[in-house]
Amino acid sequence: MVMMFRELFSYRVLIQTLVIRDLKARYRGSALGLLWTLVNPLLHMVIYVLVFSVYMRVETDRYAAFLLCGLLPWIWLSSSLLLGATAIVEGGSLLKKVFFPPQVLPTVTVMANGANFLLGIPLLLILLLVFGIEPGWTLLLLPLIIASQCAFTLGLTFILAAATVRYRDIPQILGHFLTFWFFLSPIIYPVAQVPEGFRAFLLFNPLTSFLVAYQNMLLYNTPPSWQAIAKMIGLSGLALLLGVLIFDRLRWSLAEEV
Repeated sequence: MVMMFRELFSYRVLIQTLVIRDLKARYRGSALGLLWTLVNPLLHMVIYVLVFSVYMRVETDRYAAFLLCGLLPWIWLSSSLLLGATAIVEGGSLLKKVFFPPQVLPTVTVMANGANFLLGIPLLLILLLVFGIEPGWTLLLLPLIIASQCAFTLGLTFILAAATVRYRDIPQILGHFLTFWFFLSPIIYPVAQVPEGFRAFLLFNPLTSFLVAYQNMLLYNTPPSWQAIAKMIGLSGLALLLGVLIFDRLRWSLAEEV
């Protein structure tokens, strides 16, 4: 793991350049440009508010703010996994022409989507103020949760990126899996509204700890418990360790197989 991250640090300028290129290319030619990083989560929020708050009458105070607290980290995770799964396959020509560690490509995907996430944070804070919620000292813990989610997302992306080179059906299956994962996560509904008989299943969802932490810190100015913080750090460390081990095992055959 240390060696892999030393390589990433050595190529930090390349990673920065590719992240900027990715952000510019993503919205090139569009009228709003980089503003789409703010408009996209807002459109998601409006759709889910209409369906679940207006039509289905989910009883949650400040539902729009609650939704955005979960949607922003979810969009970061899901976009990173979807785009990261094909990062090496689509970047194979570049990988063959220029020598650099293959883990750079999935890392760029996670970092670029992480930048979109960070750009959405001010929008979320403005929405909280509109609903009369003043962020408190718990915002000081936000970098810790963001760093943990980054490590968690990066580990999963490493696994998918390496595995997709060998098994090209993964991106097709991944979209359906992410849809399933979305509805099993407390994004459009709070944990308290899940029947007690099924609430235990949320404990097996690794994303639950992150989502609840964001919701508690931003909406209710309540810090996550030390047990919750330890769980998030443990999950992130485990995901990153597995991702590095699997990627390192497969990395030497990646350039040949793409």
